[in-house]
Amino acid sequence: MERNYREDQTNEIEALDSIYCGELEVLASEPLHRFKLPIATTDYGLEPTEEEEEVMEGLCCKLVFSYTERYPDTAPLVEIEDPENFREGYEEGLLENIQETIKENIGIEMIFSLVSSAQEWLNCKYDELKSAADSEKEAALRAKEEEERKKFEGTRVTVESFMTWKTKFELDMGITERKEKILGETRKLTGKELFMQDNTLNESDLKFLMDAGEPIENVRIDETLFQNIEDLELDSEDDDDEDYVPDEK
Repeated sequence: MERNYREDQTNEIEALDSIYCGELEVLASEPLHRFKLPIATTDYGLEPTEEEEEVMEGLCCKLVFSYTERYPDTAPLVEIEDPENFREGYEEGLLENIQETIKENIGIEMIFSLVSSAQEWLNCKYDELKSAADSEKEAALRAKEEEERKKFEGTRVTVESFMTWKTKFELDMGITERKEKILGETRKLTGKELFMQDNTLNESDLKFLMDAGEPIENVRIDETLFQNIEDLELDSEDDDDEDYVPDEK
């Protein structure tokens, strides 16, 4: 007995209308049935709760089916309308999934199976998106925590960085200047510096010359005589010895 395709198609439309509780939208009944059904992920259209800062938008679209004359022994035509939040390649991927399901169900009424398979595919893609978003949030949180940890940890100190800091710190605080001043005060003066600093030395000599009747204008001081006075080896031990008798020549 030849199969009554028209009757089988009409019966399936009635069953689908009962299953999807008014979501089925019939677009045409003649010459062949054409209708659409919406599919969406669980979180589609939800508002964030008080505990959540945000809810990632879900995925949604409408599947448009057109029966062929010998459906279900031949494949129905399927289109996608009004996709929301789809990423690049999602429409092509969803249609490929539907075509695979059609091949598995040729010969039997299959619209319910096609819709269920498409819904599952959409949910899988949405889970992938949420997983990627969660990973990005975790990475951002770890980066922030690492940044905060570095603030408490401070900069790792090396010998070079410490010496650079020490030099700048001593300059800023005036320590370097004080050190140089103290060093200058404690350094052993040369003969020239002693002569230049102690005015009594040249005053006594000038007085001696004046008493001898020598004009001051004629006095010339050879400063080079005093430059290396500290290098002279003066043997003071013999002078301090009470029994010391100079050699007679």
